[in-house]
Amino acid sequence: MPAMNKSAEDEASFSSKVIGIVFIILLLDLLGFTLILPLLPSILDHYAQAGDVTYRSLQSVVDCFREAVGIPMEKKYNTVLFGGLIGSLFSLLQFLSSPVTGALSDRHGRRPLLILTTLGLISSYAVWAVSRSFGMFLLFRVIGGICKGNVSLCTAIVADLPCPKARNRGMAMIGVAFSLGFTVGPLMGAYFAVSSKTTGNVFYETPARLALAFSVADLFFIWLMLPETLPKGIKASPSARGDSWDLLSPLSLFHFTAVTKTKEPPSKESKCCSLTILPFIGPVKRYGLLTGSGAVFLTGMQKLQVLGLVYFCYLFLFSGLEFTLSFLTHQRFQFTSMQQGKMFFFIGVIMALIQGGYARRIKPGQHIRAVRLAIMMLVPAFILIGLSWNVTMLYVGLALYAYAAAIVVPCLSTLVADHGETPLLTDAFLMYLLHGHCC
Repeated sequence: MPAMNKSAEDEASFSSKVIGIVFIILLLDLLGFTLILPLLPSILDHYAQAGDVTYRSLQSVVDCFREAVGIPMEKKYNTVLFGGLIGSLFSLLQFLSSPVTGALSDRHGRRPLLILTTLGLISSYAVWAVSRSFGMFLLFRVIGGICKGNVSLCTAIVADLPCPKARNRGMAMIGVAFSLGFTVGPLMGAYFAVSSKTTGNVFYETPARLALAFSVADLFFIWLMLPETLPKGIKASPSARGDSWDLLSPLSLFHFTAVTKTKEPPSKESKCCSLTILPFIGPVKRYGLLTGSGAVFLTGMQKLQVLGLVYFCYLFLFSGLEFTLSFLTHQRFQFTSMQQGKMFFFIGVIMALIQGGYARRIKPGQHIRAVRLAIMMLVPAFILIGLSWNVTMLYVGLALYAYAAAIVVPCLSTLVADHGETPLLTDAFLMYLLHGHCC
């Protein structure tokens, strides 16, 4: 018995250490990533006014798309479409590279792949720091999209932890890292952009150098502090994940095909808590999932598929506003980079307060209800933000938007964490995260 207690204590100590390290790694990564958020509209305006050749060439592609879908010829629409194209390119590259990163991390370990992706991010920020043309800026985004696997890998590291309670705590800390990153990062980016103008440098040069510094610090921290978490003896064989197509085909993603091909797929008998999940399932009776008592019985795989669908639908709505928000405020309210930074700071503070005061106290079995309420909050949030004619109305909508951001992803991640053990769990997490990149 004492030996068992010691083993449990060692396990808990190791898990706590890993969670703390992952928190710092992810925070440094997100600080570098979010520095650019309030600067994007100004960066595009900068290259448009400079008459950059690559910018004009890509603008012609945007114009063709605008004409094809019947969008009026106005600068505000062109700018948003252009920004959306760059954002979609980044997500597409993440979607294509994440299966490769995940498969390699299952075979060679989390730590080597995290070092490799961080080196890629360092190179991308170095390109941004020296870029003086839109072509170089685009190259920075391409390299960053290909190498932006740190969030997925950090999530996989938490999923490797042996104790379910530790995994849930780790998911909560990932949410806190996101809140802090999106609170401080944009404000720092805006501040240093304004400072760069006073020194005569290009306004994005100092934020780019700061992002580079964060990534270098991240690399040293990973190298010196992070232990390997993938248990020895269960590293995946080259074919353990099945065909790569299972991780690239949207249809296969929604069916979690790669997970069904594992040796130990999720349990065939699993009960969803109540009818609170019904709005996300649709006509459940059609599939024979609704019993006479009103409870919904789903297999473990069906629950994963529902969670994946909810995650996709949420991010499809959320990411559309997330990326266009800075363009909307830039066009409608003439927000400067500093005002954009303060706006993201407000969103981050609300998220941190909700996650610290409410989200981490959500009891087991209540996560679906919390997700349902949070997604419902997006309806008034989008209406208020979309129709806002003054800043007060905008910020009320942003508060509701931040509430949803603070609740949905951490709760869904916790629910996914309940489905099996490594390596099944990390397979499920990778496919779950890839649903987001589809957006």
